Amino acid sequence: MISRRQMLTAAGATALAGSGIATPKFLAAHAANAQLDPALPEGLRGAATMETLPGKKPLIKLSYRPPNYESPLEYFRTPITPNDEFFVRYHLSDIPEVDAKTWKLVVGGDGAEKSVELTLDDLKAMPAHEVIAVNQCSGNRRGLFLPHVPGVEWGYGAMGCARWKGARLKDILEKAGLRKEAIEIAFDGADKPPFDKTPDFVKSIPAWKALEDTTIVAYEMNGAPLPHLNGFPARVVLPGWTGTYWMKHLVLINALTKPLGTFWMASAYRVPLGKFPMVARFISQEASANTPITEIIVNSLITSHADGASVKAGAEVGGIAWDGGYGISSVEISTDGAKSWVPAKLGENLGPFAFRAFSHPLTTKGKHTVMARATNKIGQTQTTELNHNPPGYHHNVVHSITLNVA
Repeated sequence: MISRRQMLTAAGATALAGSGIATPKFLAAHAANAQLDPALPEGLRGAATMETLPGKKPLIKLSYRPPNYESPLEYFRTPITPNDEFFVRYHLSDIPEVDAKTWKLVVGGDGAEKSVELTLDDLKAMPAHEVIAVNQCSGNRRGLFLPHVPGVEWGYGAMGCARWKGARLKDILEKAGLRKEAIEIAFDGADKPPFDKTPDFVKSIPAWKALEDTTIVAYEMNGAPLPHLNGFPARVVLPGWTGTYWMKHLVLINALTKPLGTFWMASAYRVPLGKFPMVARFISQEASANTPITEIIVNSLITSHADGASVKAGAEVGGIAWDGGYGISSVEISTDGAKSWVPAKLGENLGPFAFRAFSHPLTTKGKHTVMARATNKIGQTQTTELNHNPPGYHHNVVHSITLNVA
């Protein structure tokens, strides 16, 4: 595991041979206070710093144990988020060091005909599939809820979009003989709780979702092995669904004939039933009052300029839009505080699960409140008012900044 001392020690980031983990000496040279949204909790704004982890550019540190670091807004000026700019999210503080040569993935459960073990070479020998998809923490923007709610007080950057490569989960399950009685597929990773009474982070997904062609166990991210802090050597990639299901350092896959009833399913990562316009439902885990969070809802961010920036007339304002895989149909821009809206130009379509870039020229001089509003192909549009819920999930209020156009 990576110790707290290692996380706070300043040093370089030379990779350990065969392990996929950078030398566990965490550089804290960029310890200046981060520039954060004024809506975030005052205590967070005073404590958050820009710090550099192995193999990463400076990220906004929200906590050391477990390590939770978000990407600054300027890292989202392109649809693909580079590996060294990708956010880091853990629930448990005992982060494993993983040796690729000895790593094994166990596949079984009462919903499988047999138990099998796969090495990393076995995984790579299977037919490879690629998907470009957004990995977004369920609590992204939680810190912008007013009144504030408990949890990691994320700003805008607990997300990223990458090109993922790996083996389809359904092909892996086929090796263990998936039984027709299986209703859920559960995952466990190599990271562990710091205390015996802390529940291990184990998650499950519906069997139907596991069998989709885009659900993979990835071993590459943007053409390179997974960074250690993003799940080396293999992680679940579940395009369209929030990051809680994207298990890192994957070591166990179990096919289940009964719903998983552990803390992280029965109590955590749930939203009030009917609160959000989710199409993809997790029926076996639904209760009378709440349901598991599933798909990402439609959203966008203005990333081309910082709030309060001065720009020349003719400059383009732009950003990214995304949703749960239905695809972005349009992004509208307002430069008068939502009094009127005009369509933005959409960038290249990298696939339904990817960030979609947009841009719009600023032609009128003066001080403007610039807003972006995305709509997806099934008619879902960003909200103008916060849809409040106790866990602080699904913040997709229209983003706005102020620009001085000269």
